[in-house]
Amino acid sequence: MGDPDVLEMVQEEERISNIETEYVFGMNEQSLSSRETSFLISEEPAFKKDEQSKDSIFFRDGIRQIDFVLSYVDDIKKEAELKAERRKEFEQNLRKTGLELEVEDKRNSEDGRTYFVKIHAPWEVLVTYAEVLGIKMPIKESDIPPAENIPYMLGPLKLPKNVRHPHPEYFTAQFTRHRQELFLIEDESSFFPSSSRNRIVYYILSRCPFGIEDGKKKFGIERLLTSNTYSSAYPLHDGQYWKPSEPPNPVNERYILCQNWARFSYFYKEQPLDLVRNYFGEKIAMYFVFLGFYTEMLSFAAIVGLACFIYGLLSMDGNSSSTEICDPTIGGQIIMCPLCDQVCDYWRLNTTCLASKISHLFDNESTVFFAIFMGIWVTLFLEFWKQRQARMEYEWDLVDFEEEQQQLQLRPEFEAMCKHRKMNAVTKEMEPYMPLCSRLPWYFLSGATVTLWMALVIACMVAVIVYRLSVFATFASFMESEASFKHVKSFLTPQITTSLSGSCLNFIVILILNFFYEKISAWITKMEIPRTYQEYESSLTLKMFLFQFVNFYSSCFYVAFFKGKFVGYPGKYTYLFNVWRSEECDPGGCLIELTTQLTIIMTGKQIFGNVKEAIYPMVLNWWRRRKARTNSEKLYSRWEQDHDLETFGSLGLFYEYLETVIQFGFVTLFVASFPLAPLLALLNNIIEIRVDAWKLTTQYRRPVAAKAHSIGVWQDILYGMAVLSVATNAFIVAFTSDIIPRLVYYYAYSTDATEPMRGYVNDSLSTFLIADFPNHTAPSEKRDFITCRYRDYRYPPDHDQKYFHNMQYWHVLAAKMTFIIVMEHVVFLVKFLLAWMIPDVPKDVLDRIKREKLMTIKILHDFELNKLKENLRINSSELAKQVLIQENKAQLAKSAV
Repeated sequence: MGDPDVLEMVQEEERISNIETEYVFGMNEQSLSSRETSFLISEEPAFKKDEQSKDSIFFRDGIRQIDFVLSYVDDIKKEAELKAERRKEFEQNLRKTGLELEVEDKRNSEDGRTYFVKIHAPWEVLVTYAEVLGIKMPIKESDIPPAENIPYMLGPLKLPKNVRHPHPEYFTAQFTRHRQELFLIEDESSFFPSSSRNRIVYYILSRCPFGIEDGKKKFGIERLLTSNTYSSAYPLHDGQYWKPSEPPNPVNERYILCQNWARFSYFYKEQPLDLVRNYFGEKIAMYFVFLGFYTEMLSFAAIVGLACFIYGLLSMDGNSSSTEICDPTIGGQIIMCPLCDQVCDYWRLNTTCLASKISHLFDNESTVFFAIFMGIWVTLFLEFWKQRQARMEYEWDLVDFEEEQQQLQLRPEFEAMCKHRKMNAVTKEMEPYMPLCSRLPWYFLSGATVTLWMALVIACMVAVIVYRLSVFATFASFMESEASFKHVKSFLTPQITTSLSGSCLNFIVILILNFFYEKISAWITKMEIPRTYQEYESSLTLKMFLFQFVNFYSSCFYVAFFKGKFVGYPGKYTYLFNVWRSEECDPGGCLIELTTQLTIIMTGKQIFGNVKEAIYPMVLNWWRRRKARTNSEKLYSRWEQDHDLETFGSLGLFYEYLETVIQFGFVTLFVASFPLAPLLALLNNIIEIRVDAWKLTTQYRRPVAAKAHSIGVWQDILYGMAVLSVATNAFIVAFTSDIIPRLVYYYAYSTDATEPMRGYVNDSLSTFLIADFPNHTAPSEKRDFITCRYRDYRYPPDHDQKYFHNMQYWHVLAAKMTFIIVMEHVVFLVKFLLAWMIPDVPKDVLDRIKREKLMTIKILHDFELNKLKENLRINSSELAKQVLIQENKAQLAKSAV
């Protein structure tokens, strides 16, 4: 017995092949009709272009709709003849499949150089390939009431019903040519939506041969685009996005989307997801479902995070730690050890008064609560997303969805590089094959390149650390010597100045590295020679995510888990490369620096990304149109307008998902340090949805519709980041925040019963004898005090074990480790319980699926039964006629005798 999945796949391939063979054989039996030959340039009648609307999406007869457009430019290079021959063969083969072509001469184009090949799929082609692709079509209007996603009281968020649900709900079944009477076909020209039509045409284009070269059969529009035989291939938009279409054009869904989806003034409205699916296909629509659902869930996290921030704001004045630091009689009398060697001077603790107050905004009792809440929130988000995904699968007829054939097709680059052929054990056909030994060098090159660039990211991060270490002393001495900075020093300390400038520099480096790595990752992925488009996308996803993970998060990991943890103590500091002294945290802890770093990188990335997404395609399109309009009297046709738009590309969604997943990491991995992160992400996503909608409807060519029943590999990445976020937030609360040391002091070391936190600041600082400073580290100027303080738990100079860690240090460390273990176990236990309690598919969706399957089977059964009865009735009628004829013949014969 073989693998049932493999057997099913082979049977499906055989079914598709049989349908296509049957159809093409039937087409070849007929003589070439006039519709297949009447659109050659030489035979076309004179065409008055001023009589055709510039927004027309029809052939010149005004009847046949344009489903796809190919364009090419006359080539004067030596390959021109080869390209012309390829185009001629390709277009002839397209006509043989039944597609109808109409060619626009370059004299009718705006630039006078470009030919346009318009393609129309007639009914016979559509019904054949709808069966091949297993497209589901309506057989009866559904009697199941639609689920209402938005409660009645949130009516202002709703769109008009005709926009939310442009078509009624139907029971559907896979289309078959032999059961056409079963389907609700009112008008053949509008039965298949435009997204299904362009998907069918693209399927034919991707499989159509264009000749035999080097003994190999060459096929597919992608190879022709790669070789510049054609310059572009795209389906048409419905019409202008700023005005509705005029008859005889069909309803302009692009205009409806632009008015109800792509306008920023509709930011509070729900998305017309069914309309997006009808126009762009399920794959793009699923991205907007995910982004919309993620934004909805962020609203709950944003509210809780804002409440935690407000709590920190209200309790800031009553915080005992910052009160003691700001008190002139306490913080003003505590002399701190220098923060750098020789150049830096001793300083008083109350100079960090403002920093300690700001630190309390994010480092307070609510930090622990918010970290635990976000651990539970991320579980609820992922579990409820499974349910939303299952609901969309049902509503969009994707329950029995199989992977798109295009994703599993061989890439032209793979075929071109393959010198060997091997028989497929499943299909028993010879196919291109590349031995592992031929691919290993490229794998090694790819691995080495990825490793090198990750090392480069780490090196850049170290360079930024060196910058911070080297300029801190400069800032400190400059601000100390300049009298004009006297009033500024109260809120702009050398620590804050260094942190802000270092974070901004780090963000600029991140953007530069990101720009170059996007190009390099695409190049090295091609060098690996992936076999299929699916393998190519998976390989690129892994590289880009690993790089961006290291690129965007490495500096945050450094501040959260390494900065200030391995400083040493006065007289025995640790040094980076034996030159630069390790950075110390502020007396209030490193959490405020992590918050600063996170805010600058996250906010900067979101602003830069939205500006780039909005301005880049708009400028390119404007420049392209400006260059094209050489003669204003010529007709700027619908296909030329779309030709001048930017291409969305096969990896357009890949970068959108990557951007969202990186943002998800900022929201979850370090959220304990910045409770406002979900609010920033929420505001960004509200803008992001409308920017993405605007650019898709106005600035990009219409993408080829494709199906997808999930967000794919990104879901696994989200699960991995969710698990990692529990650990990172537990460590941030334990080691970066000051919560645990304060709790240990409160319960174990406080001596004041009325104010338990009084004396905490003095208790958290150790004492160092200035005479113990090595000569090369002590400040040059002599002082009249003999000791200074530093943040640590060590024995004083007069103790037998001076400068060794005291018992309180070990108590705090044990409390930190205990907190990490308890928090992780509690959050993971709640996560597993929630995952177990929340079903992946909601019960009402399961009931709907069962109801639809039952009704579909019943409708098919009744149809076949009625057809059988009709055949039996016809046969019995024919039999009765034959009997009557025979009896008449016998009667006549008897009369003759």
